[in-house]
Amino acid sequence: MKHFGQYQDEIYLAGLHGVVPKLPIDMVTLEKRAMEMVDSSKRDLSIELFGMKLPTPLFMAPIGVIGLCAQDGHGDLATAKAAARTGVPMVASTLTVDPLEAVAAQFGDTPGFFQLYTPTDRELAESFVHRAEAAGFKGIVVTLDTWIPGWRPRDLARSSFPQLRGHCLANYFSDPVFRSRLAKPLEQDPASAIMLWAQVFGKMLTWADLPWLRSLTKLPLLLKGICHPDDVRRAVDGGVDGIYCSTHGGRQANGGIGCLDMLPAVVEAAGKTPVLFDSGVRTGSDIVKALALGATAVGIGRPYAWSLALDGTDGIVHVLRCLLAEADLLMAIDGYPTIADLRSAVMMQN
Repeated sequence: MKHFGQYQDEIYLAGLHGVVPKLPIDMVTLEKRAMEMVDSSKRDLSIELFGMKLPTPLFMAPIGVIGLCAQDGHGDLATAKAAARTGVPMVASTLTVDPLEAVAAQFGDTPGFFQLYTPTDRELAESFVHRAEAAGFKGIVVTLDTWIPGWRPRDLARSSFPQLRGHCLANYFSDPVFRSRLAKPLEQDPASAIMLWAQVFGKMLTWADLPWLRSLTKLPLLLKGICHPDDVRRAVDGGVDGIYCSTHGGRQANGGIGCLDMLPAVVEAAGKTPVLFDSGVRTGSDIVKALALGATAVGIGRPYAWSLALDGTDGIVHVLRCLLAEADLLMAIDGYPTIADLRSAVMMQN
């Protein structure tokens, strides 16, 4: 019986005839070669989210008053049309120029989500959610960190608060519950309707509100603004279907910990619960980094607002294609055919 150690004799003897080992001898080099030799010529960036297969991991984060960013004043519709053309979902804000039903009608085959700024009037909140269900939205995203506006110097310097001028309140003004609270018809006294909006806009949500929120819909329910693992676990235990890790792009409370720094702990605490992520995403490499750290889907905000202002729906389609192209090419160059391969590589390094 040969000793296993004689394998080295075979290697040395083969070397006399100019034959060297096909594969590395040491395990470090073997691992490195294995990582380098992945065939990434065919790539798949699709994801599964709440039972839906989406072609990309990208989505358009909710932007209140996005409607005003379009030259024609209907940016919500333009964004929805871009979603239909690209397959990139839109999370439509409560604060839209056009009613949520009109926005949803432009989605085509692309799913959309409705973001809820929870009003102090519970019946009004219920009406918004039920209208979103009826319009065909595929999930409800409840924002936690904007029950009151943060300190916004640029807005204050211009005394700019569009809602107080009656802009982007279509979902309120078209809602039967809201209209029933008015002393006079909206058309006769719009100023009073605006003041009523200011009174009901923001409810400070606590954990005691979660059972009520969960009871409003059978659609997937996501909480936006969850960034601490303890809160993640409590939210999941309370029946939410998705965690939305976000700092509102720093717009609400500036100077905090970067959202990306908190993402790994959020993902770990969430377990099998999907984690959506936004805040500061500007490039395809930003998207890949967030995916590598465990985000199920990655949202962009300002980039699509800028492109909307420049060229409407075509502008948004352009910026989405740019971001996805960069992310796709980066995955190809680094040798990751799928998002699962990307995450596996990160796990191996850790």
